[in-house]
Amino acid sequence: MHSKVAAMFNDWEEALIWSCLQGHMGNIILDNEKNPASAMIEIGDFCFFAGQPNTALFHDIEGEKLLIPKDKAWEALIENFFDGRVNKIFRYAIKKEPDVFDKTRLASFINSLDDCYELRMIDREVYELARKEAWSVDLCSQFNDYADYQRRAFGVSILHNGELVAGASPYAVYNNGIEIEIDTRPDYRGKGLATVCGAKLILECLARNVYPSWDAHDLRSVALAEKLGYHLSHPYVTYELIGRQANEHKAGIRYF
Repeated sequence: MHSKVAAMFNDWEEALIWSCLQGHMGNIILDNEKNPASAMIEIGDFCFFAGQPNTALFHDIEGEKLLIPKDKAWEALIENFFDGRVNKIFRYAIKKEPDVFDKTRLASFINSLDDCYELRMIDREVYELARKEAWSVDLCSQFNDYADYQRRAFGVSILHNGELVAGASPYAVYNNGIEIEIDTRPDYRGKGLATVCGAKLILECLARNVYPSWDAHDLRSVALAEKLGYHLSHPYVTYELIGRQANEHKAGIRYF
């Protein structure tokens, strides 16, 4: 890893950035390989920009993405370059606090699950089910195949009558941590399944000495995070880059 690139992102407490800088996932795009002044980290549907603002990095972006600028200068450049193609929103950074979780409270959420549901760790069968549906694909989208997932990740799922209806799994992995992805099938939302999945995955992480990092796409996600023991850090500007054929489900944005 180029020391100048690491320096551009060194005060950005973002699990996806760590994952890429540590060589686990994603790509780093530079304005100059030997002496970079600008950098883009691309991991899944997220693009993070740091260093000296430079439109050259935008030409490597394909499809619908979430563009996250380091500062106001990058914000202005994104708005000008992608005029009419970006939607400015706020995402919410959640504090990374390893000792805030109440295991008894988390277990109570899990125990409240109705007997009609099956709570199961993600195995090969569930992995394949998740890949088949737009709402659930991000539970495993950043892994090459099940063997890769099994080697580097672990997740939980809820099934109803043999069908996958909710899950929590790493969107990304980094040294001693994961970035949590939680998704619920649209017709099963509002039933508390995301709470159960989140609680179970957090407990699994704690048992394995893995930190369950959380980043919220909206205030509902913040509320769920706080219910599970997290605390809000701060909002930050994000730009939704919309392709010509916008898809109803935008990967990397959590739905409960």
